[in-house]
Amino acid sequence: MSESIHQEIDFKADPKRIYDVLTSAKQFSEMSGGAPTEIDPTNGGFFSCFGGMILGRNIELEPNQRIVQAWRVKTWEPGLYSIIKFGFKSQNAGTRMIFDHVGFPDDQRDHLAKGWHENYWDTLKKYLE
Repeated sequence: MSESIHQEIDFKADPKRIYDVLTSAKQFSEMSGGAPTEIDPTNGGFFSCFGGMILGRNIELEPNQRIVQAWRVKTWEPGLYSIIKFGFKSQNAGTRMIFDHVGFPDDQRDHLAKGWHENYWDTLKKYLE
């Protein structure tokens, strides 16, 4: 498990707006097309999104600045978690999100990298419009 994913994505919304969507079960569910979502927006809080396909815990929540999560796909081997980090930087009239994902099975890299764009960044951009 030595692979990593690094992506930088620009949004036309301020960091607070993006942070709020990613830490609110209601907003995340709306963004993801109504998929069942649970998010406890506290350090150590459990989350489940896309109808339970993605599960994990919030490791560090720094409002409007950073989200760090222990993150897993339901079908992965029991007990296997990766680490994801969302960092938010204001720029011009929007936000640059710096995203890093480490600790996932090597054969999952391409699938996950594509999935972040299709299931998170593209839908988040549409939701924020």
